[in-house]
Amino acid sequence: MGNIVVRLEERKAPITCENFLKYVKSGFYDGTIFHRVIKGFMIQGGGFTQEMKEKPTHAPIKNEASIQLRNRKYTIAMARTSAPDSATAQFFINTANNRFLDPDKASDGVGYAVFGTVIQGQNVVDKIEKVETSNRHPFYKDMPVEPVVIKSMKVLGE
Repeated sequence: MGNIVVRLEERKAPITCENFLKYVKSGFYDGTIFHRVIKGFMIQGGGFTQEMKEKPTHAPIKNEASIQLRNRKYTIAMARTSAPDSATAQFFINTANNRFLDPDKASDGVGYAVFGTVIQGQNVVDKIEKVETSNRHPFYKDMPVEPVVIKSMKVLGE
């Protein structure tokens, strides 16, 4: 649907950025999809193929959620389970200011680790957020009817 450029916050979220870059540089994200899209909330991807096969990941990382990096519109954060230190490869881009995901507002007192900001391609994020979704998969709701594929990711300047 277009290009998205993200500026990473390597000083404020070093573990998370190193983890994300490891996946980017290995080509892990190439061909994965945005499998969860919720209007007014976020777009999530980076873990499944178009056939909804989950890709094997590295070990989970420590949650670096911080009030210095808030879940604001167009920030990128790590997806995780209910366990705070369970993030691996999946990420989401906030499409709204989601303060309830910040550590000082989160119901679990931990929150979700933001590690960068979309600096180009906000219009692409907006287009993805507006795709038609359905609950066609038994385990995943809010899936795009037509797959939204991440063709490739790369580190700019390398």
